[in-house]
Formats: sequence, structure tokens, C-alpha cells
Amino acid sequence: MIACAIIALDVASAHMTSAQADTCSNQIAQLEALVDQSMGNSVAKPTVPQSIDAQLHHQPTRDSVRRAEENAQLRLLSILARAKTLNADGKMTECIQSVAQARRLLGIN
Repeated sequence: MIACAIIALDVASAHMTSAQADTCSNQIAQLEALVDQSMGNSVAKPTVPQSIDAQLHHQPTRDSVRRAEENAQLRLLSILARAKTLNADGKMTECIQSVAQARRLLGIN
């Protein structure tokens, strides 16, 4: 009887872990699709906090804007790569946290 209960708990745990993995995988895929869809469009473009120069009312140069956009894009790609790794390792809580971080970077909830 106890062995049956333990097996049932293991099966339920495996299903919950599988469901969480699917959830994180789906969220990653949705974010990637949104980013791919919005290339050249500001719908889902990563952003970074305002620089000190901007706070001092210095006008940005084309190079500084380009660098900021590239840095934001690299940060987003890094976060998504981390989420994928965490997902593959079965670390669902951390994966979902990384997805949430990517969503914040994109300015979406």
C-alpha cells in the first residue's frame, strides 16, 4: 500500500515537472516568436535603463543608440539562452524566472 502511494506520488511529480517544462518551453517559444515577428518593429524590442548621459540631457549619438540597442539585444539573447539551459536541466522555477526577466526587458507582462 505504501509502495503504491510512493509510486503514485512519483508519477504525479513527473507529470507536474513535465507540465512545468512544457509551460516554460512554451513561454520561451512564444517570446522567441514575438521577437522574430517584431524584427524592425518596436513591438518587442529589448530596452535598457536610461544612461547617465541621458539623465544629464546629453543628446545621444547614432553610435550610442546603436550600441545600446545591441547591448539590449545581447542581454535578451543571453537571458533566453539561460532559460533554455535551465529548462533542459529541469530547473523550472529558475526557467520561469528567466522568462519573466526577458519579458520585463521587452516591456511586456
